[in-house]
Amino acid sequence: MSENRQNPENPQGPENPQSPQSPQGPQSPQSPEKPERVEKPEVSGAGAPGAPEAGKSGAAKPEQRDEDVPAPEVPRAPDVPVVAAPPADEPSGRRRLASALWPPRVTRAQLVVALLLFVLGLGLAIQVSSTSENSALRGARQEDLVRILDELDDRTQRLEDEKTRLEKQRSELESSSDQAEEARKQTQEKERQLGILAGTVAAEGPGITLTVGDPTGAVESDMLLDAIQELRAAGAEAIQVNDVRVVADSYFTGSGDDMRIDGTKVTAPYVFKVIGKPEDLEPALNIPGGVVQTLEKEQATATVERSAKIVVDALRPAKRPDYAQSSSQ
Repeated sequence: MSENRQNPENPQGPENPQSPQSPQGPQSPQSPEKPERVEKPEVSGAGAPGAPEAGKSGAAKPEQRDEDVPAPEVPRAPDVPVVAAPPADEPSGRRRLASALWPPRVTRAQLVVALLLFVLGLGLAIQVSSTSENSALRGARQEDLVRILDELDDRTQRLEDEKTRLEKQRSELESSSDQAEEARKQTQEKERQLGILAGTVAAEGPGITLTVGDPTGAVESDMLLDAIQELRAAGAEAIQVNDVRVVADSYFTGSGDDMRIDGTKVTAPYVFKVIGKPEDLEPALNIPGGVVQTLEKEQATATVERSAKIVVDALRPAKRPDYAQSSSQ
């Protein structure tokens, strides 16, 4: 019986049929072609291949193979909660916002509102621009502005004086022993004042004379009406233009050679006789952009003269109202 053990001195001895290098033997479990572990039955006895003889070396120690070595245990990673990722086709918040804003979805009502707002803004811009460009006080000097402020203060003072006078009359009526006689006197005084304002009574007092020359016939009726309004705002109490008394319901028509006041024809030069405080009336006509400058731009002439006594003697017939009646009756 031949020995199956390898001679340590003969490395070229017979190949072990169980060696992993033997091409005839079974493939190693570490072979990449067959990773499964193949367990072979143990063969005991003298006929077992590679078993040592019992008489020579005693009990043979089983050879330790790689497949008999237990694999080291790999520590298990802690469980991590898995968060499900959103589907790829679901849009994110930024994409949803972008898709909601663009392309814009404009309704008909929104278009109408936008158009109205645009027209309103354009109108306001044009109005502000025209107001700033045509402002009469934009290029005024400091002296002119001070004079205008003084004029406003004078108007306020006149209103305060009128208020004081009316309160005094009321006190006299309440405290007078002969209230009927006092009432009659105040009624006559009031009638005289109203007659002056209505143009049915002649008046005289300090004031100014405004003479407007129109050599080219460029003066319009609205220019004369502007002069009347400026004089009334400055405190004029009685006004006469040529031979026509100007009152609250007077009107101006025509231009040039066909200028008319209340239907009465007047010709140049137009002479305004105004009763009032001269210190207030003259600055009101000479303010920057006022009546005098406007007439001078139309190649007309305008001169203002102060006087201590102005006589306004043109009268208007008293008219009885057709519908209005006194509420005290």
